[in-house]
Parts: sequence; C-alpha cells; structure tokens
Amino acid sequence: MALFPAFAGIGEASHSGSARKELDWLSNPSFCAGAAASLSRQGGGATALLSEGSPPTRSPLKSEPSDESDANKKPKQASRKKKKEKKKKRKHHHKKTKRKHGQSSSSGSEPDSDSEKDKTSRSLRDSKKESEKPNQEGAAAADTGHRLVWLEDVQALTGETFRTDKKPDPANWEYKSLYRGDIARYKRKGDSCLGLNPKKQCISWEGAATEKKHSHKHVERYFTKKSVGLMSVDGVAICGKTEPPSSEPVSFIPVKGSDEGAPPVTTWLNPLGIYDQSTTQWLQGQGPPEQESKQLDSQTDKESALLKAKVEDFNRRVRENPRDIQLWMAFVAFQDEVMKSPGLYAIEEGEQDRRRRSLRLVLEKKLAVLERAIESNQSSVDLKLARLVLCSEFWEPSALAKEWQKLIFLHPNNTALWQKYLLFCQSQFSTFTVSKIHSLYGKCLSTLSAVKDGSILSHPALPGTEEAMFALFLQHCHFLRQAGHSEKAISLFQAMVDFTFFKPDSVKDLPTKGQVEFFEPFWDSGEPRAGEKGARGWRAWMHQQERGGWVVISPDDDDDEPEDEDQEIRDKSLPRWQIWLAAERSRDQRHWRPWRPDKTKKQTEEDCEDPERQVLFDDIAQSLIRLSSQDLQFGLVAAFLQFLGVPSGLSPPASCLYLAMDENSIFDNGLHDEMPLTFLNLSFSGVSCVGRSDPLGCRRWTRGHSREGEEFIRNIFHLVMPLFSGRERSELCFSWLRYEIAKVIWCLHTKNKKRLKSQGKNCKKLAKNLLKEPENRNNFCLWRQYAHLEWLLGNTEDARKVFDAALSMAGGGGLQDRELPAGSRGAAAARAVHVLTRLTDQGPYRPYSGQVLAVHVLKARKAYEHVLQDCLGDSCVPGPAPSDSSPRWISLVKCFMLFQYLTVGIDAAVRVYEQVFAKLKGSVPPGGRGSEDGPGAQSPSGALEAVTLMHASLLRFHMKVSPYPLAPLRQALSEALQLYPGNQVLWRAYVQVQSKSHTASKTRRFFDAVTRSTKLLEPWLFAIEAEQMRKRLVESVQRVGGREVRATIPETGLAHRIQALFENALRSEHGSQCPLLWRMYLNFLVSLGNRERSKGVFYKALQSCPWAKTLYLDAVEYFPEELQEVLDLMTEKELRVRLPAEELELLLED
Repeated sequence: MALFPAFAGIGEASHSGSARKELDWLSNPSFCAGAAASLSRQGGGATALLSEGSPPTRSPLKSEPSDESDANKKPKQASRKKKKEKKKKRKHHHKKTKRKHGQSSSSGSEPDSDSEKDKTSRSLRDSKKESEKPNQEGAAAADTGHRLVWLEDVQALTGETFRTDKKPDPANWEYKSLYRGDIARYKRKGDSCLGLNPKKQCISWEGAATEKKHSHKHVERYFTKKSVGLMSVDGVAICGKTEPPSSEPVSFIPVKGSDEGAPPVTTWLNPLGIYDQSTTQWLQGQGPPEQESKQLDSQTDKESALLKAKVEDFNRRVRENPRDIQLWMAFVAFQDEVMKSPGLYAIEEGEQDRRRRSLRLVLEKKLAVLERAIESNQSSVDLKLARLVLCSEFWEPSALAKEWQKLIFLHPNNTALWQKYLLFCQSQFSTFTVSKIHSLYGKCLSTLSAVKDGSILSHPALPGTEEAMFALFLQHCHFLRQAGHSEKAISLFQAMVDFTFFKPDSVKDLPTKGQVEFFEPFWDSGEPRAGEKGARGWRAWMHQQERGGWVVISPDDDDDEPEDEDQEIRDKSLPRWQIWLAAERSRDQRHWRPWRPDKTKKQTEEDCEDPERQVLFDDIAQSLIRLSSQDLQFGLVAAFLQFLGVPSGLSPPASCLYLAMDENSIFDNGLHDEMPLTFLNLSFSGVSCVGRSDPLGCRRWTRGHSREGEEFIRNIFHLVMPLFSGRERSELCFSWLRYEIAKVIWCLHTKNKKRLKSQGKNCKKLAKNLLKEPENRNNFCLWRQYAHLEWLLGNTEDARKVFDAALSMAGGGGLQDRELPAGSRGAAAARAVHVLTRLTDQGPYRPYSGQVLAVHVLKARKAYEHVLQDCLGDSCVPGPAPSDSSPRWISLVKCFMLFQYLTVGIDAAVRVYEQVFAKLKGSVPPGGRGSEDGPGAQSPSGALEAVTLMHASLLRFHMKVSPYPLAPLRQALSEALQLYPGNQVLWRAYVQVQSKSHTASKTRRFFDAVTRSTKLLEPWLFAIEAEQMRKRLVESVQRVGGREVRATIPETGLAHRIQALFENALRSEHGSQCPLLWRMYLNFLVSLGNRERSKGVFYKALQSCPWAKTLYLDAVEYFPEELQEVLDLMTEKELRVRLPAEELELLLED
C-alpha cells in the first residue's frame, strides 16, 4: 500500500512501471483502502449538511448542533466537553500550519504531503471514537455538524466554493471596525495605491507606523537638562577674513567660518561641488586622515595649555609679589575661568562636567587662594572682607557673625568695614531686632569718634573718617525712620543741631565722650529743643544755669489751641485689616515728633499714653558725633530739612541711598510739570519723608504736615538761618520758598480753591519777607521763585514786574559781573528776547517797550559768543576754579541757548550745547552718579550736567509747541545718560520719551548696555518702569470697560520680562537691600494675581530688608488674612506698632 493511501490511485496512474519499482519503499502494506474511501464519503456528506443545518456562528468552519431528543442529552453533554477541547487544539494547530506555510485555507493549490497526513490521521481518530458511541444511526448526522470540516477533505471540488453565514454579528454594531484578529497581516511599502491618478487622487493612510513613531517623540524645551547641557558646550568660532573694504554697496554681510578654505573641485564623484571633503571621502569609502581626527583634541590641548600657562604665570607673580593685593584679587577672579575650562584638572572621565557645575568647588578654590593671600598680608582688610563674602555662601550665620566681630575688633578705624558690617547685621533676619541694630549703630559711631579723637592709640584715624561718620549717622536715622521709630530719629537730629551749633565754649576742647556727658543735663532738663517753640540752644541754657536758671514766663492761652485730631476709626463696618491699616498710617503721620510733658499744663511722664513716644538720653547718647567741617555742618541742616520733607536738594550719601529708598516718587513727574524751563529739576530720590507710609503707587505731593508739624519746620528755619551766611543762607531761603510753592502746586492739582487762596497768600508773604532782608536783595534765585509763584497764581503781569524789578537791580554790569536770572516759560517770545538782549548791554535795564531791533540782536549774539569762549577757556584750564565761576557761566550758557532758540531756532541752540559738551566731556568721571547739589555745582562735571538738563528741557518744550522729530532728543538723552547713569531726572525724561515708541528693542538694548557698565540701581529701576508702562498701555487697549480682554493683541511676554528684570536687579550689588525694589516686585506679582508666589517674595524680602515697616504694611494690604501673623512678626522684630491688636479690639467694641 502507498504511504499516502488517499492518493494511491492518482500516483499509480501517473507514474510508469520503472519509476514505481524504484519507489516501493514508500508503500504501506498494513493500510486498508476501504477505510480511506469511507472517510472521503463522510467528508462529502458533511459538506452537504452544512448548508441545511442551523445558522452558523462567528467561526466560518463551525456549525451549531441541531435539535435532539431528551434521551440523548446527557451523553451528548459529556461528548460536547470533549469535543470542545479537541476543537481548541485543532484551532491552534491550524493557525500554526497557516503561519508556517503562508497560504490561506481557501487556496486552490495542492497541499503538502505532511499536512495531508496530519489531517488524515485526525479524521481517523475521530471516526474511531464516533463508531464506539451508542445510537450510531441517530447520532451520525448530528455529529457531522459538530466536527470541523477541512476544505481539502471534500472530494467534489468545484471552481468556486462559498460559505454563507446568516447569523448577525453584534460586534459590527458595537465597534467601528473589524476585529484585528480577523484581518490578515501585511506590510505596506509606500503610501501610493495602484490604479489611482497621483495628480488628482490620493489616499490618506491612518495609523501609519511611521506617524506613530513621530507622534511619540517629545520636543525638548530649552530649560530641560539635556538642552541646558548644550549651553555649556563651546560653539564653533566664526570669524570674518580681513578684506579691503569695497566702495560698492553690499546688500548683505557674509559670515565665513574660521576653517573655510578654497571651494571644492568638481569631480565625477562630486559633480556639483557641494560636498565637503569628509563627505567625498565617505563616498569613496575612505576615512578622514589622522590629522583631522586629532584636530579637535589638539584644539582642546591648546586651550588647556594656555590656561595652564596663565595659572603658572599667576603663581609666579604672586610668589614674586606676595604683597600685591590687586594681583591676589585678580587671581581669585581667575578661578571662575579655570573651573569653566574643558577639564584642565580633570583626572577621570566625567569629572569635567561635575567640576563645571559645582559651585561649592569654585568657592572652596577661591577660599584657598584667599587664605594663602591673607597669610602673606595679615593687615589687608580687602582680602579678609572678600573672604567673608565668600564664606557667607556656605557658613552658618552665627559663625559668620563671629568672624565679622573678629575683623571689626582688629580694624576699628575702618569706616568702610563698619558700613559693611552694619549692613550684614541689618540683613540677617534670624538674628535681627531693632534694639540690637540701634545699639550697634551707637557702638560704631562712638568707636569711630574715639578713633577720631585719638583715644584709641593703636589705630589712627584714616582719611575721610568724618565724612564717613556723617554718612553712617544719616544711615542710622533712616533706619529708625523705616523701622517706625521716627521719634528717635527726630531726637537724634535735634540733639545733633544743639551738639554742633550751640556747644558751650567751655566743653569744645573735651573729647566727644566728655562732651556727651555734659550734654546729658541739658537734654534731661526739659528745656525746648531744636524745632520746639522757645528753643534757645545748649549754650544759652548753660550760661543761664551758671547765673541761676531761666525765668519762667507763663505763655498766652491763645497760643495753645489744641489741634483737632481726626477720628481714627470713621467707619467700623469696614474689614478689620482696613481699619488697622488706616489708623496705623494716621498715627504715623501725626505722631512723628517725640512726646514731652508740657509744664504749663502740669504734665508728667506718666501722662503719656504711648511710652514709646518718649525718647531717653540713653537712646541717642552713643550716636552723637562731632562735625568740624563747615560743609558737613550745613549738610546736617540740609539733611534734617530733607528728612522733614523740605526739598533741600540734598540726597542721602551714595553708601546709604538705596537703603533709604522706599517710595516710587522717582517715577512721578507730576510735581514738576509747572516748573520753569531753566529750572534744574531736583527729585526726591525715592526717599520718603518722616511720617509718610503711603501705599505704593500713591503720588508724592508736598501737601505738608499737620499744624504742629508745619510750626516745627518753621521753628527749625528760624533757628538755623542766622547760623549761616552767603551761599548757605541763600540755599536755605531757596529751599523754604520752594517748599511753600510745592504746596501751592498741590492745591492747584487738587483744585482746592479755599486752601489755594490761603496758601498762596502765606507763600507771597514769606517771599516778600525773605526778599526784604539785606542779604537777599540781590538773590536772583529768590526773585525767580517769587516770579514763578505769581505766574502759578495766574498773575502774569505781576510776574513780569518782578522780573523787571530784579533786572533793574542787576544794574549795567552786563555779562561779566553777576549771576544771571533765568527767564520764565510763561513770558512771550518778544519779551524774552528783550530781556536776554538787555543783559548784554552795559547800560541800565529798561522795561519792555516793543520789538527788539535786529542790530541789537546781532550785538547781543556776538557778546554771548565772546563771553562763552572766555568761560570755556577758563574752565578747561586745570586748577581750582573760583567759587562763583561755575554758577555764573552755567547761567550764561542757559541764557545763550534760550537766546539762540528764540532768535534763530532750535538747531542754533543745539549747536551751543554741542560746543559746550565737546569742551567739557573729558571732565566727567566714568560712571558718575551725577550732581545732587543743584545749580551751584562747583565741578565741570556738575556744570555739564546742568547744561545737559537744560538742553533736554529745551528740546521737550520745542516738541510741545511745534512739530519736531524725536531722534535728536533720544540721542541727547542717551549720550547724557551714558555720562550720568545715576541722574533720575534724565532717566524720567528718557522713559517718557521712549514710551511713545511702538518698538521697545532699542530701549531694551540701551538699558541692557547701561546696566552692564555701571553698578548703580537707577538703570534697573527705570528699565522696570519702562516695561510696566508698556504693559499698562497694552492692557488699556485690551480691556474694554475694565472687564473684557481683547486677545487680538498678544502680551508678548511682558510679564515674564518684567519678572526677569526684577530678579536680575535683586541679584545686583545694591538691589537686595533696597526696600523700594522689593515693594515694586511685590506689587507687580499681586497685580498678576499670583498670591502664592507673592507671599514667597514677601518672606524673601524680609530676609534681606527685615527693618522696612512699609513691607509689612504692604503685606497686610495684599494678604488681609495674614494680619495677626504680620503683627506678631513686627512685634518679634521690635518694629514700631502704634496700634496693637488689643487696642484695636477695644476701639471696635466702643
């Protein structure tokens, strides 16, 4: 029998006899041919039953059983379980066979012999089991329906064989597509499809594998770790070759690489010449030469060798010159470059990146260099100070404080070291208390006084000690004011006025400590002090005590009218935090003077409701210093007046200016809108006066104090004016009149007609009284202020009469003798030309009678030119200038510029300024703060600054009255600000001019250049203000009715830019200790609605400025729910709380 019995007949028919003999080994004698024939008939019968049976299920090869009798149910249930297991095995085996051979079951090709053998054996096993069952006749037809039928087993194969599945599949309704297991697998190559026109038709393949891969790709942002690592990789150097400039205009600037050579030659491998050398070698199957592969390594080796040479050079130089402090400091700064180098000292692989990112490693390296430098220079304060600054990064505050104390103990005569030590202790939030810092200031000033007196023999006084002590004294007073203890600050100034100007002759030769001991009885005697009614001074009290004491005269009852105090709590329905904030600010405004018992009312110290308002002698004794210089004595009075809110033109010293800044009046130009054209606009420098704790954004107006406060200021003027003469007395009168005029301007803006009338009357009375004094008859500054006052009140003719009277008193000296009065902006052009022309004549001044003749105008111009050339020649000669030369020729330049502007035009006035600017530009120190002394600046730098301000004011005025481009004004302001980056008036003008521009790129580049070139804080503050003005402008366009926001204009990242500016400014040298900067940052974040970040910035601000009471008040306003916590914090740090929470509860209950 054949090995494959089912096809034995086919094999016999097709093969010849000779071939059959050779294949006898394939025959199977034990197989019965009848069994194979019966199997074939059973397969054909099953196919016929398939079409007549029950509806088929989901599987196309399986049929459902027909109805059966109850007698056959039990045996059939047992057989069903066995058959299900067999069907599962058959399915798995069938799938493996299909996968192995890669052809479907319905294909018409002839199957392999091995698969046919397996199918035949499975059919034989099934037939044997079926024959053993009972009821073979009844179960034969049903069993055929339960079995899987193979298409290859059917003998009667037609051309096309189909199977019909009539049972509905619910999965087609529930799912969007066929089950993925029922879909044949395939791989698509390309996105095209046969039979379609690619120009007109296309198919979008969904769910492509390539698209899935791209969709899972995550775009790396710039702040991720991988991208940040790319920033530290050195870029490819790009350089341009030095080529002779061509006369033809070039449309673009080519950028050439440093390794760019000759263009590649076109070959058969590189026909277009676009491949570089490495690509051509790769196409040829070659690798790069060894020289090119080692080029990168050689470049790295060169850099390392260069750095090693620098290190060796530094080591050699510090070994040869160990006393060179600047060389050691340069070596310390060089460590940053060394640690950024590509693995100069790297030993292992990967160590380079760790070194580059390790800040602590850099600090330790610098610290080691500094300790080595200190070993060679034990007395160098700069090296020790640099070491302490480095150690502050990773030392504990307690250990750092001990090191500071050791350094101060070794160098008690170093004023710069004292200033930094006080700033360090003042900025440590964990150990800060007001009483501790107050006593520390006293210890500092008393120690420096002992050094200056010569009491400390081991340490002599250094040059500039007295000026530094005065700066520290002012810093102490501003610290007390900002902490809320304004009574102590006022008492310090009162004591210093008596201690400096009214000192008895008998104690002048004693050291400072002995003078303070003699001063104590006067302070505790209850006699009136500076600013109080009836004050006579320490000297007069001492003389009278020697004679038997004062004769007490009972004052009139009419003079003691009690001041009507405003009711602190007006509306109890308001929230608790608003009531406390309003009452606290009201008490700050009214109670800034120290409380003293009134003997006429038989008051004692026990009658004071708030004991903190009393100032004892122990609170001020250590801070009293001696001022022997006349300039410092006048500076003390000017600082006291500025402290009270009188614009004296004196700002705090540069060392404590940013510490005292706590209000944004530097951005407010409203107070100066009514000033004359030639007036040098003096700002308030961002330092608030005593008694003012207004919220940020409140406009700074000089509205004056209460009635008692105004009387206090008048008493100060009456007390100190007889102490000075000449220029100092003139400036005091000028400041007093300006203070009163500023209150008139406030009345004009608030439109308070009743108060304007009384204030104007009082101001005119003061001006006339000052001008009646013999010393002020020829004081043209006072005459100008008086004329300005008349013009503000609307009396233009009276203002002209005042100018005529002043010019008539000037006489016929011409331009050579006197300081020139400046004209007013309110005068007509013809009258101004007449005034400026008559100034050049030698004859007496005549009032305006008509148009000026052209001949007179020409003569006046020639006179101005000759005098200007003489003045510029004198100012350029090295040597001390006369004391009155600078004010005279500054006024001359201003008058000449006005004359040229009115007679020729703005271009002629600009040429005069350019001539002066070219002459005096070299006299300006780099990065100067600018003059703070007003028109009377004695240095050429201050004179040029005054002329620059005049030039900017003239250009702005011309733009208001006639069309004129902005470019000349922008250029003038940019040049001036590069010379005077600390001038707030110029910055304010620049920001206002640039705010009209639609593009901010030039402004931002200019601010960035200035902030990089100077350490001053003004450029940062005005850069922030410029961006905030732009943000407010964008929001005003976007918001309609205050609610809707139009999204058509994007914000362009202004909020993030402003936040970055704040962060960079706070990282600057003076930024972290500036309360104004922190207040602005907190206000900005609150305006964005980010409360959590705002709270974080508030607590961060307290770490740097824990003494600023305004920060705590702002926190109560921005975070009302934190009222109790803020009050507890203020009480813990001993800041002045005038309305405690317990008293607030009692007031609310009443």
